[in-house]
Formats: sequence, C-alpha cells, structure tokens
Amino acid sequence: MDERTRYFRRLKRLRGSARRWSVLGGGLTAAAAVLTPYAGIGIADAAWAAGAGASAVLAWWRWSDHRQLAATPAPPPAITTPGLAGALERFPAGRTVIHEVRRQRTRFALRGSAIADSWDRLDRASQTMSGLAGRLTGAGETAALEAATAETWLRDLGQRAASVERAIPLGQPGQRDALVQSHAALAEQFDEGVTAFESLVAAAASYVAEDGHPVADTRHPAYFSLIEATDRLRGIAEGLAELRDSTTRFRAAG
Repeated sequence: MDERTRYFRRLKRLRGSARRWSVLGGGLTAAAAVLTPYAGIGIADAAWAAGAGASAVLAWWRWSDHRQLAATPAPPPAITTPGLAGALERFPAGRTVIHEVRRQRTRFALRGSAIADSWDRLDRASQTMSGLAGRLTGAGETAALEAATAETWLRDLGQRAASVERAIPLGQPGQRDALVQSHAALAEQFDEGVTAFESLVAAAASYVAEDGHPVADTRHPAYFSLIEATDRLRGIAEGLAELRDSTTRFRAAG
C-alpha cells in the first residue's frame, strides 16, 4: 500500500469516527435533557450527562485530528508499472525489450511526419551513445551527461513538432498559415539539434578511440605481451624438441 492510499484511508477513518462520536454525544445530550426534569438529577442522570460530555469531547478531538490531517497535502500518487512490464524491467534483458517496444511505438506514431527521418537518426545516435557511455571517463563523463540532457530536450521538441503538424488540418483557414510556420520552425530546430547531437556522438567515439591508444605506440601493451608470451612458448617448445632428439640419439648410440 502506497503512502497516498494510506493517507486517504486514515482520513476516512477519522471522519467516520468523528461522525459516530458526534451522533452518540448528541443522542446522550438529548436524552439527558429530556429525562432529567422528570426525576431530578440522580445517578442514572449523572451517567447520561457524563456520557454525553465524554462523547462530545471525543467528537471534538476526532474532528480536530481530521481537520489537521486534511490540511496536510496528500502524498503524490505512486508511479506504478503494469504487472508484465514491471516484471520484465527487473532484468536487464527485459528493460531492453521494453525500451525497444516503446521506441517502436513512438516511431509508429510518428510515421508520415516531417520529422520521422530525423527521429530515426536520433534513435541511431542515441543507441550509439549508449554503447559509448560506459567508456567515457574523465572529461568524457561530462559529455555523456550533456548528451542525455540534449536527447531529452530533442525528444520533447520532436513530439511538440509532431503535435503541431497533426493540428494543422484542424486549424481555421486564417490560423493555418501560422501553424504551418510554427511547425516549420520547430522541425528545422529539431533537425539542427539532431545534427548537433550526431556530431557530439561522433566526437565521443573519437574520444573513446583515442583514449584506448597508448601515447608512445599505436599498439596496445597487451599486444606486446602476446608477442612475448608467443616467443617464450616457442623457445620452450624448441628446447623440448632438442632435448627429445638428444635423448633419442643417446639411446641409439648405446
């Protein structure tokens, strides 16, 4: 149970309790007011009056608690994921599948749009950047954060451009020209942003490529380790072969 549901349940319980004590206190007060004049104040009448007073006090406390809780802002609704999608997103492979399904759904919604090609370019650049992000260290980490922020902005911009484009046929003749101009400006801005994003991804790829090269030589140190290990094993093999030949000749001479 999330905090929002718990909040409203507690508010409902307090309201119901306050109403019950209010009804009980009102009934006991009325009974004491009616019965007391007939027989005077006796033990039973004192019990009626005490019950009425206690009920009224409890009702006042409950209404105070209810008002205090109602004045507190309700917790925000919890963001829940549907059962199957939530179960899949617990695993890396499942998250990849869900992400791909959502990507294809968005792509399908943008089919025929003027920004469809640029959106596909953004998807390809984003996938490439995701593969490079884990290798961007040092100064490259800042570029990865900037790329994530830029991608969020570009996707929002693309959605806005597509929404304006869908609204163009619905506009009045006098408003349609303004919508066309606004859509053209958004589409142009989106295309320029995607081009800049692709340039950033290309620069990140160059950074990763250069970061993997040693300064003194174009070959990785692991390459030279392999060469040395190969030469060492070859020397050992040749020595064992010579030892075997010497042993064979010694036995033949004996």
